[in-house]
Amino acid sequence: MKKADAIILFNKLKEYYPDATCSLDFDEPFQLVVAVMLSAQCTDERVNKTTPELFKKCKTIQDFADIDINELENIIHPCGFYKNKAKNIKLCAKQVLENFNGVVPHTMKELTSLAGVGRKSANVIMLEVFGIAEGIAVDTHAKRISNLTGLSKEKEPEKIEQDLLKTFPKECWMDLNHLFVWHGRNTCVARNPKCDICPISNLCKFYNNLK
Repeated sequence: MKKADAIILFNKLKEYYPDATCSLDFDEPFQLVVAVMLSAQCTDERVNKTTPELFKKCKTIQDFADIDINELENIIHPCGFYKNKAKNIKLCAKQVLENFNGVVPHTMKELTSLAGVGRKSANVIMLEVFGIAEGIAVDTHAKRISNLTGLSKEKEPEKIEQDLLKTFPKECWMDLNHLFVWHGRNTCVARNPKCDICPISNLCKFYNNLK
C-alpha cells in the first residue's frame, strides 16, 4: 500500500473509532505489565474480569513476587496458560525489584529483558504507561488487518511491524494499534469480516479482490 493511501486509511479509522484506546484496565505500571502478560492467547475482556481480584490481592510489586504460586495460578486460571503466566509474573516482579529498583523500566531493551515481556508487550507498556511510541504493537488484529489490506505480506509480527513503521508517519504510531484492535473486534472480525460496513473497504486488497 502506498503511503498516501495508508494515511487515508488511518484517518478513516480514526474518524470511525474516535474513542479507540487501550482495552486493558490498570492503575499503575506493573499492573499493565501483568495484564499484558495475561492477555496472551486471551481476550482483554476476560483479563479485565480476572485482574480485579489479583490486583486486590497484590497491591505492590513485592506482593507479586511473594504471592504463593498455587494461589496465583488459581486466580489467573481463566486466562489460560496459567502455569507459565504465573511463573513469569513472579519472576518478572523479582527482576523489576532487583534489577530496576522496583520501578518498571521504559526502554525496549530493558522491558524485553523481563520474563514474559516480548516486543509487542513492550510496545504496549511504553505507549500506555510512558507515552512513548517507539514502535507499533502487532497483535492478532494488527496482523490480520495488515495482511488483508495489503499493508504487509509478512507473517511474523516483528516483520509486519517494520512494514508498518516504514509506511505510516510517526505521528500515526501512537493510535495505530488501538485502531486496529477496535476495527478487528467490531468490523474486520476473523471468521466473517463485515466488509459491507467497513470504512476502509475501498482501500482493502482483500475486499477489492472479492469484486
